[in-house]
Amino acid sequence: MAIEVDYRFPPGTDIAKQATVIAIGQTVGSWDDRWTSREGAFRDRLGQVVKIEENTATIAFPEQNVEGDIASLLTMIFGKYSMAGAAKVTAVRLPEDYGVRPKFGISGIREKLGVSDRPLVMAIFKPALGLSAADHGQILSEVAPAGLDVIKDDEIMADLASAPTFERLKACREVIDRARDQTGKELLYATNLTGRGNELVDKARRLVAAGANALLFNALTYGFSALEALALDPEINVPIFAHPALAGALCGAPDHGLDYSVVLGTLMARSGADAVLYPAHYGSLPFEKSQEMIIRSELVDRNVFPVPSAGIHPGVVPKALADYGDRVILNAGTGIMDHPQGAAAGVKAFFEALDKAQVGVSFRTEEIEAGPLRSALDKWGAV
Repeated sequence: MAIEVDYRFPPGTDIAKQATVIAIGQTVGSWDDRWTSREGAFRDRLGQVVKIEENTATIAFPEQNVEGDIASLLTMIFGKYSMAGAAKVTAVRLPEDYGVRPKFGISGIREKLGVSDRPLVMAIFKPALGLSAADHGQILSEVAPAGLDVIKDDEIMADLASAPTFERLKACREVIDRARDQTGKELLYATNLTGRGNELVDKARRLVAAGANALLFNALTYGFSALEALALDPEINVPIFAHPALAGALCGAPDHGLDYSVVLGTLMARSGADAVLYPAHYGSLPFEKSQEMIIRSELVDRNVFPVPSAGIHPGVVPKALADYGDRVILNAGTGIMDHPQGAAAGVKAFFEALDKAQVGVSFRTEEIEAGPLRSALDKWGAV
């Protein structure tokens, strides 16, 4: 099967010409009579313009031109041409076996948590910076007994002297073990993996050996190849939550780069991530619903957990259920940590919202009894 890529061009572009430039320039390039004896091999590797429709061209690339990974794929479909003029990659269609599948994904994360029939609830340590390792442990001790499923570091929390990664893990691991002994319920802590490229795999192994049961990874700033290496390593046998930091730089311009659905959907789903964070269209960042729904489908089709994020609070639960059903992780930072009654009440508000939304209870504030959900709706409203 060929790799098909859709490119959208601005009005006024000679689309046939530019598509031909990509098909030839991003594969074999030109050749002359000196290479007549090799012409068959060249044509086998040449890209082909297979469709032009309105402002979009579809080009088919031979799969044999790449290595089955994301780095060689991106180099082929958009590497040099990304600097040549206005064009946006809007879709990439890959063979079913292309790339790396998740070790855990939706089914594996559910199995680790013992939760099979509802969305998962995830929190973020807030404030993002300035907390000590002990502060992280204290925050977790507040939310863990409330039934939280997952908590993650903020993506900008690096391995800092004020709260070193292994010290944060130690403080949180003690809380996780204590809460599990008390409740019988597992909780995943996605510890932020950072460091130089040559250190990442070894550091991830050491974190797992020290008790990390999940990892957070800024896949775009560190690179898809780093994510693939982590996912393929048998010693890193914990779920990897991929964060979308830097996605706007790759996807935000209207006529350049790649669509969000390509980067956060297609490519993440083929890089070994078990769960992928990205903005929700009803959250605090500007995002198109059409892009979000493509991302959702690309991830779920590969057993990768969708994690719509940024501005999530209990009032969005009915909308999230309508969009995702139970195949979603509800990821909240301030929507849990800034609850008027405290962070534990923030967690409880999400579970109360799930219970009510699943049976169709109205989220009009005046119809909700006093408690964590009512307080959350008073503060953030409902979508």
